[in-house]
Parts: sequence; structure tokens; C-alpha cells
Amino acid sequence: MANDAQPPDPRSPSTDEEIRAHTIGEPQLLSSRVVLTDYDPEWPSLFEREAATIRATLGLRALRIEHVGSTSVPGLIAKPVIDIVLAVADSGDEPAYVPPLEAAGYFLRIREADWHQHRLLCRRLQAPDASAKLHVFSSDCPEIARMLAFRDWLRCNAGDRELYARTKRALAQQEWNYMQNYADAKTAVVGEIMARAVGPSAPEL
Repeated sequence: MANDAQPPDPRSPSTDEEIRAHTIGEPQLLSSRVVLTDYDPEWPSLFEREAATIRATLGLRALRIEHVGSTSVPGLIAKPVIDIVLAVADSGDEPAYVPPLEAAGYFLRIREADWHQHRLLCRRLQAPDASAKLHVFSSDCPEIARMLAFRDWLRCNAGDRELYARTKRALAQQEWNYMQNYADAKTAVVGEIMARAVGPSAPEL
């Protein structure tokens, strides 16, 4: 990642009202603590299969497809969720991409028009307990650069990879109403790591 990458852009923790407002349907309450698993070397293959499905479904409308999140970092503990970034011309233009993705088995779960016009689509995978989450942004959205910078930094920096893993383990032992609450609780450590990932001493990735 180049040193002129976008700086950290931390989000404020979501309130229950905001979670309900952004969720398509009823938000799912957590019935147990967050379960993390050891890194599975099959996760990149699951991503490649999903990427192929998305390309076949959207064709040239899929401007970029990237594996992000903890399952994209070898050696990092994670929930068995394949997080994928999809860049399209305009993520606010749902008719251009949502219907074909729904025909391929995805369903629209999150609509955040006030945050980078982010859309989240989900799909269960055939692998045991695995699922895919497709984060859709417009191609010029700075959040894409941030997510890739975070991924690439963790891939090459063992110290911050372990810091992130320790934080996740500790937070997973707590009880949360929604998965978003758990994600929001990681904001501080993500911001700390991102400051190093995009700072003047960050390597060219």
C-alpha cells in the first residue's frame, strides 16, 4: 500500500436504533458469545470460488473484487466468514447489481446510505459453518484503500497481527447484543494499527 493511502476513518459505535435502521429485516440478536476459529488454509479457496461467481454474475459491472477481513490474513484467528469487497460504478444504484446477485444466492442485509453508500450482501457457503459477506462500495470510495491497507499490513507485520488477535480473543469473551457491537468494539485497535499501516514508515505494499 502506498504511503499516501487514506488515513484512518474510524466510525462511531452504532446505536441499537442505527443498527435496526440500516438492517434489511430484523437484526439478529447474538444468542451466544462470538466464536473464533484458527486460520483455515481453505479460506482463500472459498474466496476464489465466490469471486468467480460474482464475476460470472456481474461481468464488467464488477470493477474490483478483493478478499479482506481476518480470513484474508494467513495465521489470524477469525469467524468463518469470507469478507469480500466489491467495487462497482455506483454502490447506491442497487438495481444495477443487487438483483443479479440475489439470483446467485446473495441477499441484501445492510444499507448504509450515510456511510460511503455501503451495501452488505450475505450468502451461506457449502463449507461447514462458513458464509460470505459482500461489501459493496463505489470504485472511488476511500474505504476500499483503507481495508486493503489494513489487510496488507497484518499480512506482513507479525506484531500487529498478534495484537489484533489478542484483542479479538478478549472481546469474544464478552457478551454483545449484535455482531455489530463486537465489530465496533475493535475500532480503537483498528485505528491504532491503521495509523502504522498508512504512516510515513509504512512499507510500499
